[in-house]
Amino acid sequence: MKFFIGLIVICTYIYAGNFTLKSSDLTGQLTKKQEFSGFGCTGENISPSLSWYDAPKATKSFAITMYDPDAPTGSGWWHWIVYNIPKGTHHIKSNASGEKMLPKGSVEGFTDYKTRGFGGACPPKGDKAHRYIVTIYALDIAKIAVKKDANPALLGYMINAHTIAKSSLISYYQR
Repeated sequence: MKFFIGLIVICTYIYAGNFTLKSSDLTGQLTKKQEFSGFGCTGENISPSLSWYDAPKATKSFAITMYDPDAPTGSGWWHWIVYNIPKGTHHIKSNASGEKMLPKGSVEGFTDYKTRGFGGACPPKGDKAHRYIVTIYALDIAKIAVKKDANPALLGYMINAHTIAKSSLISYYQR
């Protein structure tokens, strides 16, 4: 039985007023579209459409992450990391990951699947519903300068070290 709960929106205001993330693809429950294709999962692995508005004036770039804190790893699971998104960007189209449809200059970092690009939900079969937190970060630097093979934890550290505001959507998924 699939678990469903309404969409939860979390906004953190550090120096911002109404910085908000929205998605026409993400609701309270992820679907087969956002499920990974591999590791025993048979989803379409399509990255969601995202849009945001009211970023702080001091924003120099953006980053996006999708993180599962409920993964049975002891440290969660990074499903998607995009950084160096130009400051004039306000949306990402559905299925933009890996399709060269991300804004020019954007970089997709390695996920915990050890691949670049979107890696959808794939909780263990029969496990409780996992939370998938998609976050947009407004950053105080134009470029995060890391080696191309940087691991997700280092990217997360660099993003958080330069965050001036962030907004998140939480969806759930269970198989």
